Amino acid sequence: MRVSKAERLEAVRQGLLVSVLRKLAGDRFALLGLGIILTVMAVAFLAPYVANDPVKVDLAKRLAPSSALFPLGTDHLGRCILSRLIYGTQVSLPTAGLTLAVIMLIGIPIGILSGYCGGRVDNIIMRVVDVLLAFPSLVLALVIAGMLGPGLINVLIALASVWWVEYARFVRAIVLSVKAKEFVLAARASGTSDVGIITRHILPDVLSPVIVLATLDMGKLILVISGLSFLGLGAQPPAPEWGAMLNDGRPYLQAAPQLMLYPGLAIMTVVLAFNLLGDGLRDALDPRDTVRV
Repeated sequence: MRVSKAERLEAVRQGLLVSVLRKLAGDRFALLGLGIILTVMAVAFLAPYVANDPVKVDLAKRLAPSSALFPLGTDHLGRCILSRLIYGTQVSLPTAGLTLAVIMLIGIPIGILSGYCGGRVDNIIMRVVDVLLAFPSLVLALVIAGMLGPGLINVLIALASVWWVEYARFVRAIVLSVKAKEFVLAARASGTSDVGIITRHILPDVLSPVIVLATLDMGKLILVISGLSFLGLGAQPPAPEWGAMLNDGRPYLQAAPQLMLYPGLAIMTVVLAFNLLGDGLRDALDPRDTVRV
């Protein structure tokens, strides 16, 4: 029985998926990162059931040591540090994820449009990208966030305004490489529309490296959002956000270093987990090592 081109393509994709999953399953560090991320997500979901009120103030118990009621002690206002760390997962992860989604929704289409259309469209888009890349992204985000005022929504807008250019340039480079390949030229010669070429032939080649980049950027975004909150531009009191917790504990560094130690460890652990997973995905999706069907 003759196998159609679509069936052959689907078989190739399934074979590649199996190969990627097999490589990822064999990477202990990637699995460790994935396990940490899933654990943090589960903690965020179960926060109302496993933690106390993170904003309840009890000055009579301020700076209390570890105990059965407060496993990590309390902060300068008598609030449970562990509960604030747990509820902080509901702030840091969703904010970073939403910011990354907005960045990708802006950067990927612009990058595809620039690389596929070329000519004047490409020149105009790349000049805008060059202007934005001329400034350090973090400094530019600080300026925008400062102009908009404190708040997580403003931080999201500030980061998305400057971070999308990296995705646009990255995607453009991939599209320029892919659109010159024979299968794209054959699709164009057969009368396939531009939209069909982009969705069927170019976008699948773009997604794999973008997924790796996005996984690595999740850790960066969590770190940057926490840094902006530490500076007072992100989450505002009494929100239990890790960067804001670092800022709250700064005056008590010598007397109660745990106020900064625990949120710092939380940030470091989650950032490390995303970096480990991103490295594992990069190795698993490496086309030079992928089994071809």
